Amino acid sequence: MTQKPKPTAEPAAGADKRVRIARRVAAELADGSLVNLGIGLPTLVANFIPKDKTVFLQSENGFIGLGPEAAPGTEDWDLVNAGGKPVTMVPGGCYFDSSLSFAVIRGGHVDVTVLGALEVDEEGNLANYMIPGKMVPGMGGAMDLVVGAKKVIIAMEHVNKHGAPKILRRCTLPLTARKEVDLIVTDMAVIRVAHDGLILEQIAEGTTVEAVVRCTGCQLQIHQKVGEF
Repeated sequence: MTQKPKPTAEPAAGADKRVRIARRVAAELADGSLVNLGIGLPTLVANFIPKDKTVFLQSENGFIGLGPEAAPGTEDWDLVNAGGKPVTMVPGGCYFDSSLSFAVIRGGHVDVTVLGALEVDEEGNLANYMIPGKMVPGMGGAMDLVVGAKKVIIAMEHVNKHGAPKILRRCTLPLTARKEVDLIVTDMAVIRVAHDGLILEQIAEGTTVEAVVRCTGCQLQIHQKVGEF
């Protein structure tokens, strides 16, 4: 009898990490919600919205109705997301200028924002725009999104390129915002930010609770029954 392979207890590799994260975030979005996707990994979420859900995706550069990425050969370079990548629009989508776009964000009309991060800590603090000594364009709309959206989801790999944890007891990099993160989705786990720390709710298929704990730079609250995604 062929034995079922044991979990690797390590993060997924390559592009699989990004797809795993994007799929799980997409599953978190409620039907009828208005959602902003940050640049980078979060833009992939648009490709995995369940067909039985209607989710209105907003891009800070000025439209509501973001669809999946444009297929090769069909790109319209006048239609790009906040990261400058060609995208599609769903029927009924609309365009507007930056002032209206940020009025939507700052006015509290966005239900969820999905952002990447360099670091997140157990208090829900977020550092996602700057590594001291490196050239950066600035924090952009992230500072508005994290305080304007009703829910903040961080989509990121669990460890950095050197293998060090990105979820820490306290952020070491300059903060984008304090105590605004609600949920962290990585290639290894789904972690909810509570008033008294971080709660491990799910682990990814192919990993273990022990591996998640080992790759996390702070204490996690672990319930008796941790789900899997």
